[in-house]
Amino acid sequence: MKVELLSPAGDLERLKIACIYGADAVYIGGYKYNLRANATNFSLSEIKEGCKFAHALGKKVYLTLNIAFHNEDLDLVYDYIKEVVDAGIDAFIVSDLSIVKYIKDNFKVEVHLSTQDSISNYRSVKYLEEEKIDRVVLAREVRRDDIKEIIRKTNMDIEVFIHGAMCTFISGRCALSNYFTNRDSNRGGCAQICRFCFSINSESEPFSMAVKDLNMALYIKDMIAIGVKSFKIEGRMRSPFYLAVVISSYRRIIDAIYSNTLTSNLLNKELKILSRVSNRENSSHFYDKEADVSDQYYSGRGENSNQDYLGIIYKKDNNLYTIRQRNYFKLGDEVEIITPNMDIINFKVTNLYNEKGESISVANQADSIIKISIDKDLPIFSMIRKCYLK
Repeated sequence: MKVELLSPAGDLERLKIACIYGADAVYIGGYKYNLRANATNFSLSEIKEGCKFAHALGKKVYLTLNIAFHNEDLDLVYDYIKEVVDAGIDAFIVSDLSIVKYIKDNFKVEVHLSTQDSISNYRSVKYLEEEKIDRVVLAREVRRDDIKEIIRKTNMDIEVFIHGAMCTFISGRCALSNYFTNRDSNRGGCAQICRFCFSINSESEPFSMAVKDLNMALYIKDMIAIGVKSFKIEGRMRSPFYLAVVISSYRRIIDAIYSNTLTSNLLNKELKILSRVSNRENSSHFYDKEADVSDQYYSGRGENSNQDYLGIIYKKDNNLYTIRQRNYFKLGDEVEIITPNMDIINFKVTNLYNEKGESISVANQADSIIKISIDKDLPIFSMIRKCYLK
């Protein structure tokens, strides 16, 4: 059985995109009790619709229930748990052990222990086996040898993060956001204070504590070999384009490993794609070494605005495609179209129309509706981007 590729989904559209671009499962948050309060998140009706869509494709849906629970949070959570189980979710991602026990005692649904619990040794995992937990999401700081030992000495399904933002502190155990902005990072309100710039005094250079993003593409084959069961991508607040590119890239790597067709050329190509879609530098962090200065930014966030995402197709009428435009492009531009079928199609923009069907020469208003005639049969949710692979 192949390793699971697990994608974030901040809303219903992104859930659908994650599923059709190659994720085996998605994790989502409801309006309550999850650590991404600033994401759009899912209403109960959207959870039902998302589960129905995913299950029709043979995919799974996991719901985050991973805040640090205080007494007042317990009043309504039990009713909420029943509602989302009835809506069709396949598993909860939980950090509070009392919530774990309640779910296991009352429902036949999987429980995965969140990375918020910072599990990093095999004895903790053995204890969690006794508590009937189905999967452990390890702390992001766990090294390769420790992952290997945990898998060897337990029977637990192990999930690890492979891509996305890293927390400066130990898997989210941070109080800076509370201190500076009165937003609790462990109850869904993280203000990402670690990416702010600070000065000791008026004469000092500003500094930050921000870390580079995680990228484990070089180690996917190794982690499959040692027995990791699920590869998790961070980013419930990431764009649909980011998810489509990252998921499809890891999908190609994983499938090539299992078909014994992974080459250095293919891997280098995917590394180029993954580095291009990110707006921060990336690193493997703790996996193969002790994290050091090369894994951090000390003089600012080190972010670049990504302008590669040009638009997404969401409607077709024969070969006339309706597109929600994202960034500037114009007649004559050479672009790429990526599809859920893993195709990458080179295309020259030879026609553009506004929503009324009037000819235009430039698409320059973000989120405007435009139309393009393309002599290709493209599925919905195909995306247009700047050329990556010249």
